Amino acid sequence: MRRNVLVSLLLSLLLLLVTACNEKANVGSDKGESSSTNNDEKAPFTFTYFNGGTAKKNIEANQTRIGKIFEEQTGVNVKMEYLVGDLNTKIGTMIASGQYPDTLVPDAAIDKLIDAKAFIPLNDLIEKHAPNLKKLYEPYLEQMKAEDGNIYFLPFGVNHGYVPNPDIDQGAFWIQRRVLKEFGYPKIKTLDEYFDLIEKYKEKYPQTDGKPTIGFTALTYDWRFFVISNPPAHLAGYPNDGEVIVDMQTHEAKVYGNGEYTKRWLKKLNEINAKGLFDKESFVSNYDEYLAKIASGRVLGFFDYGWQVNQALNSLRQSGNDDLRYMPLPIVFDKNIKDQYVDPPAFASNRGIGITVSAKDPIRIIKYFDNMAKEENQKLMTWGIKGETYEVDENGRYYRTEEQIQKTSDEQFREQFGFAYFEWYWPRGNGMFSDGNAWEPRRQPEVAQASYTEGDKKILEAYGAKVFSDLFAKPDERPWYPAWSAPIKQGSPAQIYQQKKQDLQRKYFPKLVLDPPSKFEDNWKDYVTEYNKLDIKAFEEEITKYVKMKVEQSKGKK
Repeated sequence: MRRNVLVSLLLSLLLLLVTACNEKANVGSDKGESSSTNNDEKAPFTFTYFNGGTAKKNIEANQTRIGKIFEEQTGVNVKMEYLVGDLNTKIGTMIASGQYPDTLVPDAAIDKLIDAKAFIPLNDLIEKHAPNLKKLYEPYLEQMKAEDGNIYFLPFGVNHGYVPNPDIDQGAFWIQRRVLKEFGYPKIKTLDEYFDLIEKYKEKYPQTDGKPTIGFTALTYDWRFFVISNPPAHLAGYPNDGEVIVDMQTHEAKVYGNGEYTKRWLKKLNEINAKGLFDKESFVSNYDEYLAKIASGRVLGFFDYGWQVNQALNSLRQSGNDDLRYMPLPIVFDKNIKDQYVDPPAFASNRGIGITVSAKDPIRIIKYFDNMAKEENQKLMTWGIKGETYEVDENGRYYRTEEQIQKTSDEQFREQFGFAYFEWYWPRGNGMFSDGNAWEPRRQPEVAQASYTEGDKKILEAYGAKVFSDLFAKPDERPWYPAWSAPIKQGSPAQIYQQKKQDLQRKYFPKLVLDPPSKFEDNWKDYVTEYNKLDIKAFEEEITKYVKMKVEQSKGKK
């Protein structure tokens, strides 16, 4: 009996000891803190990452140079998975099961995941464990908050100073260089001047390599329909705020799809179509066919965003015939209009990376993000390693040699080094580092100029410019930009308006452009009548509410 009593006492003491140890380990701990966080901040740890914004091969971060460096700094590796198939189906499966990867980049499905309460709040984690993240996002922390006051994800490319892309990756009216060369590199600003020049050239050279020369083509395929619906705003001197124009004083958002700017744009397309300058296949060609047409060298002009046609532009550059390449121009309706093609410092608050409710150790993850947010690591993610992927001159300016430009443009090298995986879709800044160098190499004038061909230099000299962005006006400050990042709930009156408007434009735009000019006014009247039946007010009110909220947040108000 004494023996049983002794055993019971020993067991009781052991239980008390274990309980005390557990309580001590948990003192001051946050949700998700593990013993590895307390005992060894560099203990091996791997978290999962799913990216629904792009398609790449699945990989572990430490298989790249950048990921390996981050692992040495933190003890953390990342198992990265990328989207295959339909995003909404993939996200829907996650929501239905309640099982998520540790971290998630949901792209356009972000609102669905927030509604499903898939993300954990990051406010306290940032405050207690992430001073570098806090510094990186400091100007935008209020804007990052949801309606309940919580931060659920970290956006990409938060701005720290204005640095335009020297080579125009945003909107422009592009014109083939041979057209400008033929007429002595004239300075053209208006839409009429643009099409007059194209008309004169096509009359003189109706064929290109034995095939009909195309005066102007357009992209209308799938979700890329904005390429034909966005130009009216740009031509009127506004940036790409999506489907609205925002008043600079009142901050009221107004749709322009049924207004004079859109009418003026479509009427011009109707006129050039009647002259045989418009590519009638524009309303039936898919994206690949559109790119192939531009890359063929037969097209004299088009409107698009540089990032969307980059593949075709690079193909033409590699072909070696500089005359068939394109020049981006800030075309507007009238000479007195100041162009606004170059994006102002922007903060798209509807895209980012979040930590999910399934995360095993949110503190290790936020600390990994925090390490990534250090300026030296932000440079690693975009510039790479000094002496290997970039150099520094005597004035502290970063540049790349011709060999480094070629190396860092090679996709296989980009994957092995890690640029392909780390330069976007992670906590990241944009603009200018504290030393004055551009956050992205492509925005550093020295890098752009070093990559220019003799043809680039010749045409820039003809227009008195050092880089292509010199031809474009500096953007005005717009604290809300871009308005298209406003969250629109599925099934809401605003979302229903968007869908019906898109369907309406797909129905009427081909008629408005391709029918004889004699039918334009009647077609326009029918279109506007149908357009005005939509719930325009609901959409405008939703965007205006978002714009005004962003303006107030930019003043430091909640």
